Amino acid sequence: MKFKKLIALLAICCSGALFAQQDDPEWPNWAYGYMEPLAETDPNIYQVPDCPEMANPRSCGPVGTALVENGIKNSLPGTSLTFTRVEANYSWQPADWYPGDHPEMSELIATGDMERGIRPCALCHFPNGQGKIENGHVGGLPANYILQQLEAFASGDRISADYRKANTNEMARIAAWLTDEEKQHVADYYSSIPFRSMVRVVESENAPQIRASLNRLLMADEEAPWEPLGNRIVEVAEDAEETEVMRNPRGTFVAYVPIGSVAKGEELVSTGGGKTIQCGICHGPGQNGLADVPSIAGRTASYTMRQLWDMKQGTRVSPFMSAVIANLDAEDMLNIVAYLATLPP
Repeated sequence: MKFKKLIALLAICCSGALFAQQDDPEWPNWAYGYMEPLAETDPNIYQVPDCPEMANPRSCGPVGTALVENGIKNSLPGTSLTFTRVEANYSWQPADWYPGDHPEMSELIATGDMERGIRPCALCHFPNGQGKIENGHVGGLPANYILQQLEAFASGDRISADYRKANTNEMARIAAWLTDEEKQHVADYYSSIPFRSMVRVVESENAPQIRASLNRLLMADEEAPWEPLGNRIVEVAEDAEETEVMRNPRGTFVAYVPIGSVAKGEELVSTGGGKTIQCGICHGPGQNGLADVPSIAGRTASYTMRQLWDMKQGTRVSPFMSAVIANLDAEDMLNIVAYLATLPP
């Protein structure tokens, strides 16, 4: 019943959000992993990928491309374990490269529940909770906060403003199907793992050429000439093969941000800049969280931008945050997330 309610809420909200995006030149498509605005006829609207037993993440949905097994065992720095490309990406038991980086995983987190169609938490968020640009960074978040967000996903109070973002739709479906005990288990597990810094911020006039691929932006070609960055953030993996193909949970990212954006963001975060309140009032010293309020330091800029923009559009329900960001425009938010990404978690 919860999932049916969620789909109904999607249908109610979607039409207005679509037209809002088409009419809004500020809409940050880059934060959602796209280069072009959402079209009303986009075939991926409402997409929730259905994955067969042997699927990997790149074979889910109409835009996916399946990895081809070549039988070659690959390695990563700091581990003696080896996996092939398909083993690393197996939807129902993805590679665990560094078992010592996290507590022992339950079946729910490590392998999911194929019968119910609940893929493992470790697939998108990694066993250590770090996640990637296109996923949530859940490691080290307060357990009560994680529980609140699972309930928000399940009830329809947390929906992506960009309805092409299939993994957000899938997260809502999973949250609706988890039992209360399973939600508590997930919250306890990920809240127990310290979050580590994962992004390096570089102010620049130019950035690598990029292409869209399943809710994230990838470098189009390392040899291609860079292009003007403009008023956006380009955030890519430092080592695309290790992070995007072999799923290195220790992988890092680089965020190319407009020149001067970090200082502007620091001003808004630290003082409010006459437009909002100081972020640290709620998020604590260094923006590292306070009680059940989450840390916002050191997360990828794309992720944080999506959350602010979703709240601005009303698809992520947060009455307090909606008031806090009411006077912020897209450029203000870009500056804020550029600065937050520089902070140590």
